[in-house]
Amino acid sequence: MATDVHQHIWPPEFLALLRSRTAPPRLDGWTLHLPGEPPYAVDPADHDIAARARLARADGLDLALVSLSSPLGIEYLPPTEAAPLLSAFHDGALDLPAPFGVWASACLTTPEPDTEALRRELARGCVGLQLPATALLDAAGWDRCAPLLDVAAEHDKPLFVHPGAAPAAEPTAPAWWPALVPYVQQLHASWFAFRAFGRPRYPDLRVCFAALAGLAPLHGERLVARGGGRDRGRVDYRAFYETSSYGTRAVDALVRAVGIDVVVSGSDRPYAAPVLPDLGADAAVHALRHANPARLLGPTKGARP
Repeated sequence: MATDVHQHIWPPEFLALLRSRTAPPRLDGWTLHLPGEPPYAVDPADHDIAARARLARADGLDLALVSLSSPLGIEYLPPTEAAPLLSAFHDGALDLPAPFGVWASACLTTPEPDTEALRRELARGCVGLQLPATALLDAAGWDRCAPLLDVAAEHDKPLFVHPGAAPAAEPTAPAWWPALVPYVQQLHASWFAFRAFGRPRYPDLRVCFAALAGLAPLHGERLVARGGGRDRGRVDYRAFYETSSYGTRAVDALVRAVGIDVVVSGSDRPYAAPVLPDLGADAAVHALRHANPARLLGPTKGARP
């Protein structure tokens, strides 16, 4: 199937709950307010379900995976605030028409992660678990999220690492600052934490990093120089990289570092348009849109291409 592993749609009940809030994350009409970002004017068409389904079909997609917008910070709200928002998102997203599928999200502020809620969403049809990169920045983060990751591993479901909420920016920072600085830094740090703490603990877990993991794999030479890259040159066929917001030059550079077989197509629509990088062969596009997403989603554990 032609697959986009990274899109966002806010179902109607989820929108209504955001509008009912008096503190960020909240919607005032169609203006989104977040603690670390300037007010953002949401285009209503971006969350028009029928229109988005037509757009996905026009893009030639057989499957478009919708995820919670982790920069909203919902995973880190108090449980009584997070639970209704997560339920509204999962209920609405699972009810979306073809070609949409759903990543499951979880509250991260309960004393112990709610593994039963995750099991329920996976049983209802979610393709895997999404966690914000901010939850996986170090060994403590991987320990904290271990109960959720254990469930994903038990069900042979992948993990999708998405940028989390941005810290408050300087008042003079341009509107693009969160997407280019904290989001990328989070992904970069979470990828190295995955190498150091995540992969040893979960040798078979399939993991996909949004936005090419902030280009962290391009630092392989420095990793070797600093003593952390003894296995450089060995491809981890269970670690995948999604392409959103990047084009041919960045994707080509990453392919040179990790190989074509672990790069998957994602758009981050509606925040970015799909880009099919020009890698010089139709087979490369087939790998990014068809073969590689199929291996990411399973069912075979980490099958080598």
